[in-house]
Amino acid sequence: MLRNAPLLVLAALLASPALAQEDGPGPNLVIEVAGAANGTVIIDLLADVAPQHVAQITALAAEGAYDNVQFHRVIDGFMAQTGDVQFAKAGGDTSRAGMGGSTRPDLPAEFSDIAFVRGIVGMARSQDPDSANSQFFIMFAPGEFLNGEYTVVGRVISGMEVVDAIARGEPPETPDVMSKVSVAP
Repeated sequence: MLRNAPLLVLAALLASPALAQEDGPGPNLVIEVAGAANGTVIIDLLADVAPQHVAQITALAAEGAYDNVQFHRVIDGFMAQTGDVQFAKAGGDTSRAGMGGSTRPDLPAEFSDIAFVRGIVGMARSQDPDSANSQFFIMFAPGEFLNGEYTVVGRVISGMEVVDAIARGEPPETPDVMSKVSVAP
């Protein structure tokens, strides 16, 4: 009976969302959320899947560009979108929410076969597939119609309950903000 204990422990570890990765573990994006949804969200960034997008996100986080940026488009049963760095720096004119990016160039699409399911993080863009810049969204529920159409950059490995609590609206009346965003190895 005890001979199988190491196998059971290994099976349990591999079944854990944090360790059962389709791809190698990338850097983690650590988001401190303030507002109605108070807490920490950790996203495993998939550098093997979308290397240019992950490099852009980690550079923006390292610069502090994502700090105090609000969740400006949050649709119940779909997703929570954030990362409009220009909107945040422009003083939060709600008529401009979601229309900006960063001072960095837009990125070419890095589509993959990873499905948009609950907890997947994708890059927001305009109708041009090569227009993603700084905005990203976290899925509340599956969105198969996004598969192969948007770049997947990561998956939530901790704090999905915080994501679930983010105020809804386009934009929300009282938006939650990413008070601090950092990158951990």
